[in-house]
Amino acid sequence: MGATKSQHFTDKQNSIAVMIKALGHPARIAIIEYLIKVDSCICGDIVNELPLAQPTISQHLKELKNAGLIKGNINGNAICYCIDEKAIQKLQNYFGNISKKLENKNNCC
Repeated sequence: MGATKSQHFTDKQNSIAVMIKALGHPARIAIIEYLIKVDSCICGDIVNELPLAQPTISQHLKELKNAGLIKGNINGNAICYCIDEKAIQKLQNYFGNISKKLENKNNCC
């Protein structure tokens, strides 16, 4: 995070920020949606699904994996990817807590 001085924020805040940043590209959203739809896949399958070149898909997969949103394991010459359900649960809890707090708050704006 560099210039944001991430050391001044909690581990939870930094972790959530990394995941949300990784989701900040429509291709990554499309990859997540595809992985949910098929439950797991091989990188080549994603290339056939999205209008992006294989190296571009690989870079997006790398970003999602580094953020902890997906998992990958080697299966022969290919890597099979799937959603990391714990990460999705973490995001769901985070946004659920925000939603609950907003329900109980008077709208000041």
